Amino acid sequence: MTFNFTVSPSFPNERISDWYIFNTWLQRALSLPIHLELYDSFGTQRAAIAEGKVDIIYANPFDASLLVREKGFRAIARPEGQPDEMVVITAAESPFKEIPNLKPGARVACSDDPSVNTVGRILLEPADLNAANTVEHRRETYIQVAREILRGEADVGFLPVEAFEALSSIVRRDLRVLVTSQVHVIHHVFLIGPALSPHAEQITQLLLSMHDTDKGRGILEALGARSWQAVQHEDVEFMIDIISTLTQ
Repeated sequence: MTFNFTVSPSFPNERISDWYIFNTWLQRALSLPIHLELYDSFGTQRAAIAEGKVDIIYANPFDASLLVREKGFRAIARPEGQPDEMVVITAAESPFKEIPNLKPGARVACSDDPSVNTVGRILLEPADLNAANTVEHRRETYIQVAREILRGEADVGFLPVEAFEALSSIVRRDLRVLVTSQVHVIHHVFLIGPALSPHAEQITQLLLSMHDTDKGRGILEALGARSWQAVQHEDVEFMIDIISTLTQ
């Protein structure tokens, strides 16, 4: 039996090859047939999840909620370090200096990342802005979101902090961060489905020790991580409760 692995589409496109390298390392270390399938949108990935085509996933916090509570997945590890946060950006020359300066009709550039968009909408609340009184520009990549801002085609954009920091210094010079989220407890997590439950301990220990070898550290660095750390069930449940509160 081949197990299917996928990754939240929120990662930068330049890391596609790095995830394939990670998958090769993973299946060789586990001696298990693992197939990496990357999806170009959250919608297509969720369709695959609904069809039972995912056995292991590096999931964004919102999909983790669905997978743990409705699909019987188990969280086993997350990146060490800072939690997932996001920024609301505008052009450096924009007249908008802070969120309350924004007005109804504001054009919002964003991807289809539910985590980023939910938090972004909350950060716009001081301006009394919501989905009903703004114009949303959905784009496929975070580079396209930044481009919308630079071209003056959108007033603000939503980006993960990681994606913003991955932009070139020249691009960041022409952008301004209006606000950064401080949710603190939201993380991407590795989840395994019921089919991989017999291998849960083996997979967990492999991830947690990955940084102990030069090869493992090199792969981690390419993925933008230092190491993986264990996830306790109660921590995942707390994160899911926070997400439920944010989406109410």
